[in-house]
Amino acid sequence: MQKQTSRLLAAACIGLGISASPAHAANWSDTFVGYRYSPSYTEPTNPETITKNILSLTHISGYDYGQNFLNIDILQSSSNDPSNGGSRNESSTGGATEAYLTYRHQLILDKVFDRDLSFGPVKDVALTAGFDLNTKNTAFAPRKRLLVLGPTLKFDVPKGFVDLSLLLGKEWNHCGLGAPACPEANVAFDPQWIVSLAWGLPFQAGSVPMKFQGFANYNSKKGRDYAGVETEPEILVRASLMADVGQRMFDKKNTLWVGLGYEYWHNKFGNRYYGNGAKKDGILTTAPTLQVEYHF
Repeated sequence: MQKQTSRLLAAACIGLGISASPAHAANWSDTFVGYRYSPSYTEPTNPETITKNILSLTHISGYDYGQNFLNIDILQSSSNDPSNGGSRNESSTGGATEAYLTYRHQLILDKVFDRDLSFGPVKDVALTAGFDLNTKNTAFAPRKRLLVLGPTLKFDVPKGFVDLSLLLGKEWNHCGLGAPACPEANVAFDPQWIVSLAWGLPFQAGSVPMKFQGFANYNSKKGRDYAGVETEPEILVRASLMADVGQRMFDKKNTLWVGLGYEYWHNKFGNRYYGNGAKKDGILTTAPTLQVEYHF
């Protein structure tokens, strides 16, 4: 797990290097460390709710022709989600550790072609490309590799942003359980459509700066899984309402944000049924979260 996590961190450094290279010198950037907590997470085939502490590093930047988004989450589970060889009856130190990296690049076509492509409420049209990587030290031992590509509509809002993307995705993954649970250890899933809405909307609540942020993804079916069972469409919504407590307490704008969030995940990872037709446990997450961001 340590070696795989190091590889993801190396990929994060490469992504940061690309976004900061002289050929794409940033006009603006925002980098922050985040923390999320909830006792209400779930995992497919697991009937228990799971406490997770999640640390993240996020970098967002823009240059003349586009922008970059890079995020890496380190997720530490309680013992209800045990690491490989662990037990759900052990202390919390037996919980699994996961690393999940996401990178997206938007090339704004209006600027590339020097043409006004706006229409209706849409101010810009972009081409989005990127990838997801993950690893987790459970017996299942997932190693997700996802590539995405597609158009993005960038809506004209008074402050902040609202983006709607239609992406074509192709995923490769791994299952370490062996037969009969996973007759196929490595699977190249069918291509799938991903509809992704992302937003970040700042506003004032009296004298307190606030922001409502998050994303909502609809992922279509992606063929059969490791056991030959048909996957199902997947919905993931992650949203938060944050307050700029740093400005209120220390007169430092956009430094320390604290707030509450919510995660809804239906048919998690495309899971729904076992091979015998029974519905799997743990495929629906409804988790209120506590969230903190420190920007630097």
